[in-house]
Amino acid sequence: MENLNSTEELKISLLSLNEKELSELLEEIHPADILDVLRKEEDVRGEILGRLPHWLVADILEEMDEEEQTEFLELFPELEQYKIFNEMSSDEQADLLSNLEPEEVDRFLDNIDEEDAEEVKELMNYEEDSSGGIMATEFVSIRESMTVKETLNYLQTATIEAETVYYLYVLDEDEILKGILSLRDLVTAKFDTVIRDIMTEQVKSIPVNMDQEEVAQIFEKYGFQAMPVVDEKGEMLGVITFDDIIEVVREEDSEDMYRLGGLNEGEIIDGPAIESVKSRVPWLFINLLTAFLAAATVNLFSSTIDKVVILASFMPIVSGMGGNAGTQTLTLIVRGIALGELTIENAKKVFFKEALTGICNGLCVGLAVATIGYLWAGNPVFGLVIGLAMLLNMSVATMAGYLVPVTLKKLNVDPALASAVFVTTFTDVCGFFFFLGLATMFLKFLT
Repeated sequence: MENLNSTEELKISLLSLNEKELSELLEEIHPADILDVLRKEEDVRGEILGRLPHWLVADILEEMDEEEQTEFLELFPELEQYKIFNEMSSDEQADLLSNLEPEEVDRFLDNIDEEDAEEVKELMNYEEDSSGGIMATEFVSIRESMTVKETLNYLQTATIEAETVYYLYVLDEDEILKGILSLRDLVTAKFDTVIRDIMTEQVKSIPVNMDQEEVAQIFEKYGFQAMPVVDEKGEMLGVITFDDIIEVVREEDSEDMYRLGGLNEGEIIDGPAIESVKSRVPWLFINLLTAFLAAATVNLFSSTIDKVVILASFMPIVSGMGGNAGTQTLTLIVRGIALGELTIENAKKVFFKEALTGICNGLCVGLAVATIGYLWAGNPVFGLVIGLAMLLNMSVATMAGYLVPVTLKKLNVDPALASAVFVTTFTDVCGFFFFLGLATMFLKFLT
C-alpha cells in the first residue's frame, strides 16, 4: 500500500477503496491518523465511520477526550454503540461513562458482559485523578508454579485482551501479586524452567488510591512501560501503562498552565464565547480587587507624587520588574511542587537559593535603573531611590514567588490556581510602597 501523505489522500482512500483494499489499508494506518481526517472532514464523518470495523472505531475513540467520544458515538445507532463500547478497554469505558447521565450509564452496562460491567463499575468508584481511576483491569497473569513451556502455550491459546503484554504478572490463588516476568526473560529461558525461578520478586507497584501526579513521577523515575496497581492487601487490581501517563502529564501541564493564567482548564480554543466569558470573568474581578489595593497604596503617597511628578513615570517599571522576578520564581516552584522536585529535605536550600538569586538580580537591575534614573532626572538621589526600590521589590518578589505556592500547598490549595494573583498583588503593593516610601523619605532632596 502506498504511503498516504495528507489527510485529503487518506480521506479519499477511506471513502473509495473496496472492502479488501480498505482492510489492507487499515492494517497500516494508525487510528490517530484516521481521527485527523474525521476532525477535519465533518461532512463525510458518518460515512467514513460506517466503513470501519468496530474494533478500529473503539481505538479511534480512545484517542479522544470523553466529550468528543460522546459526540462521535452519537453518530451510530444504539446497537452499534454497544458493539463499539464493548471493544474499548475498561479504563476508557469508565472514563466515557463518567460523563453520561445515570440512565445512559445503565443502558451501556446492560449491554456488555456482566463480568466486564462489574469491572467498569468498580473503576468508576475510584477518584478520576487517582491511580485506580486511570488503570485498566486487563492484564496477563500467570502462576509461579507454571513452567516456561506451559506459559508459552497459555499465551498462544488464551484470549488475551490485556492493555499491555510487556510484562506477565505472577499472582497466587488469592490474586496477590508475587512477582513479575518480562517477555524477554520468558522467551530466553528453557522450556522446563519454573516461573518462580526466573520471576522478579521485588516488584514496584502503585497503591490504588495514589494521585495521578505521583504516579507520573514514579514512571518518570523508573522508566517502566507499565506498572501494576494493588490494594492495601497486595491484591493486583489493574495496570497503568506509559501511554496513560503521557495523557496524565499532558492534562496536568495544561491544567497548571490554564490556572496560572486564570483560565478554566475545561475551556477549549474553538469553544463558544459565552463559556470563555464565564471562565475568565471571575478571575478578572479578583485581579480588579487586587489592583485597587495597589491603587490605594499609591494614593497614600499622592502628595509626594504631586511634588515629584517624574515618580509617576518610573512606578510601572518598579512594579513590572518585580512582577517578572516573582513570576520566574513562581513558575519554577509550581513546577517543582507538581513534579515532586521540591521536598521537605531541600525546601530550605531552595528558599535561600531563590532569595540570593532575587538579591543578586535586584542589585544588577537596580544599578542599571539607578543609572538611567540619575541621567533621566539629573538627580543622583532620584537614581538612589529608584535603585533601592528595585532591589527591595525584586528581592521580596522572589521570596513571594517561593513562599506563596508553598504555603498554598500546605493549606491543600492548588498552587497553580491562586499563586499568580497573590504574587502579583505582593509585587505591585510592595513595589509602589518601597518606591514612593523612599521618595517621601528623601523628598527634600528630590524637589
